Amino acid sequence: MTAIPLRDRYEQAEPYRPANGPEPVKVVATPYIWRDPTTIKPREWVYGRSIQRGHVRAILAPGAAGKTILSVGEALAMATGRNLLGQEVPGGPKRVWLWNLEDDAEELARIIQAACKHWSIGPEHIRDHLFVDSALEGAILKLAASTAAEGIVINRPLVAGLTDELLDRGVDYLHADPFVSSHSANENDNMEIDSIAKEWAMVAKNAKCGIGLAHHVSKAGAAEVTALSGRGAVALINACRSVLVLNRMGEEEARMWGIEEERRRRFFRVYDDKNNRAPPSDKSDWYTMASVSLGNGMNDDGDNMGVVIPWSPPDAFEGVTADHLLTVQHAIDRVANAQRYRADAQAKAWVGKVVADVFGLSADSSVKADRARINKMLGTWFATGALVKVDGKDDKSNDRTFVEVGTWALQDVPPTSSGEVRTGVEGGGPNRPHPTCPPIGAGVGKGGPRVECEGGENAGGEAEAAPRTPTVFHAGNPALVKSPVVFPERGSAKSTRGMILAPGEGGDDVEL
Repeated sequence: MTAIPLRDRYEQAEPYRPANGPEPVKVVATPYIWRDPTTIKPREWVYGRSIQRGHVRAILAPGAAGKTILSVGEALAMATGRNLLGQEVPGGPKRVWLWNLEDDAEELARIIQAACKHWSIGPEHIRDHLFVDSALEGAILKLAASTAAEGIVINRPLVAGLTDELLDRGVDYLHADPFVSSHSANENDNMEIDSIAKEWAMVAKNAKCGIGLAHHVSKAGAAEVTALSGRGAVALINACRSVLVLNRMGEEEARMWGIEEERRRRFFRVYDDKNNRAPPSDKSDWYTMASVSLGNGMNDDGDNMGVVIPWSPPDAFEGVTADHLLTVQHAIDRVANAQRYRADAQAKAWVGKVVADVFGLSADSSVKADRARINKMLGTWFATGALVKVDGKDDKSNDRTFVEVGTWALQDVPPTSSGEVRTGVEGGGPNRPHPTCPPIGAGVGKGGPRVECEGGENAGGEAEAAPRTPTVFHAGNPALVKSPVVFPERGSAKSTRGMILAPGEGGDDVEL
């Protein structure tokens, strides 16, 4: 049989009809109608870029991570219209309904009043804007149940009544905590959970409000919570527009920022893992727990409650300028060969001690915050090439890793009066001539270092010639990866050769 007769036979065939079956349902595809994009209604945000009117979000967290306290903080921010936790409240105060299915009214009152006390919120600020119910006080919320005979059954009377109340009260956001207590279905059955999640989505759409569903995580997701860490079926996550995840501060993060172990569990980070794929921890929204006394007991036996407040990881380069880096480089550069500074933090001549002297920090390992800041600065300077590691021999001929100057912070300057040019750049190439150095020990926030160096105009005695002031752009950039932007001696006026740039950054990324 050839291809042509086969095609003819296919085109002449009768449409398929099941034997003795019903007529097919008419299905019609809807042609897309072109719309002017400027006329499309923008998304209606209720809180930051996390809660959207007409949609459902999930909040995932391990036990006792701060999920309930965070939800109370968000509710008060929305009810007052104030930016309490770093998120804007578009359009002013909102009406918020907290429906807790685990805690009783007294515990909820403790959490709410502690937050109000911390933020100086009075009854006049939340009147008619905050509604609170508890299943332990009889406010049962069972949206659906699963039966052996009928499978999943949606509680239609409850859905209708809930939607009506949301509309009548003008509620902008309903928070149900936890999701698992809002139904009696098999939480591992994707079909059943999908039906319930879609019902919640219909409530949000019909009531014109945002809905949040707090959800527990599985044991497997206890280490690092992601959108896939939710307990049971993944259908809930798939049905939500956004999925916030809470993670406690890890041990490595605590070491990096100098947080003591006993305080570490009071810090947690939050990010939307459905819209942003695992951002770095320093790009998440960070929070910590403040302790607030309710003053509700005799003497000192009252309740102290946790209140969520925004927190920012310490910036190792806050207040750091190119002059500080230059001071560090000169201190490293001026030592004799056999006494060079070492990369090993356990060494007596650890290079971190130079950084500590310049910034007025402690290099002692017991002062974790200072030590973490020193390591952060050194790591950045190694990454950008401002400092380099060089293998060599110490005065006892032992193999050691030393630290030398890589690319000078300020390059467009003449050499110091000694005229020495070192060759510390990896690969053996000579460095640029020395710039003039500020003094060691000036520290950040102490008026800034002055130019005071061997052979310069501030060194005792008669100087042959005062060093000319270098041309520096963005010299105060604390990251010290774009700055100082200094043009080399050769090349066009806009050449970017010799700049210290961030990893992956090109000369076009630098503002000239």
